[in-house]
Amino acid sequence: MKLTVLTYNTLFAGRDGANDARAQAQIDLINQVRPDVFLMQEAKGFDANGGAWLYATEDRIGMRGFLAIAPRTGQNVAIFIREPLRPLAFDADGVHFHHALATLKVAVPGSSEPITFISAHLCPNGPEVRRREAAYLTVQAAPDRLTLVTGDFNSASPHDPEPEGFDALPAQHRARYLADDLQSADRSVLAHLEAAGWVDLGYRLDPAKVATAPTAGFTGTEFATMRCDYLLASASLAQAARHYEVIRTPATDGASDHYPVLARFELQQ
Repeated sequence: MKLTVLTYNTLFAGRDGANDARAQAQIDLINQVRPDVFLMQEAKGFDANGGAWLYATEDRIGMRGFLAIAPRTGQNVAIFIREPLRPLAFDADGVHFHHALATLKVAVPGSSEPITFISAHLCPNGPEVRRREAAYLTVQAAPDRLTLVTGDFNSASPHDPEPEGFDALPAQHRARYLADDLQSADRSVLAHLEAAGWVDLGYRLDPAKVATAPTAGFTGTEFATMRCDYLLASASLAQAARHYEVIRTPATDGASDHYPVLARFELQQ
C-alpha cells in the first residue's frame, strides 16, 4: 500500500482574527495533495464551540480528526486520517509537553502491523525544555515497530549548517535556540532523538536539506532560516520511505510561517 503523509504547522490554524484566508489556502493544499494522514500543529481554536472548527475541517478535507488539547497555550495538535485507514487507539498528552502531543495508532488494510503517528510541537522557549520533551519521544523509537513522529521541533539538525541569519536575530529570539556554548544553534534535541533510533527522513531523502521556516511571507520574524519541521521514522518505517518534499509554492509562501512537509511510503502487504 502507498501512503502519503503531510505535516504542517499552520500558524494559529490559518486564522488571523476573523480572516480565514490562510486557512482556506491550507485546505486547498490538503485537497490537492490528498494525504492519507495529515498531522497538524497549532490547531488553535479547534476545541472551541464544541469543536466546530475541527468538524468543519473534517468535512472540508474528507478526513477524520483527532485533537490533543494544549491546556496552557491553546496551540492544540491534531491528526487526521483518510479511509481506508482505521483508528485503533488515540492518546493526548497535555501534561509533559509545553503545547501537547497527539498519538494515533491506525490499522492499515492488508497489514497485520499497525502504524503509530505522533503529532508534536516542542516548546519554543529553550533547548533545556525541548530536551525534556524529547525524552518522552525516545521510547517510541523501537526499531521493529512502524512509528512516525512529525511536527515543529523548534530545533536545528546536527546534519545541517548553521541557520541562515541566526547571528542577526534579536537577542530575545536567538536565546531560544542557543546551544550551551551560547554562540551556535542548539542541535542536541535532534541528536538525542537520533541516538534513540529515530531516522530523520529529510536528512536521508533530501540532499538539499530545504528549510521549513520561515516562509517567504513571514521573513524578519522570530526565525532564522532553518529546517525545524521534521518527519522522524522508526527504523522499520524508514525502510518504506520513498519520497520527501518541503512544499514551497506561491500559496504556501503566505499560508503560514512554516512550510508543509510531505512524505510518501510504500508499505509491505
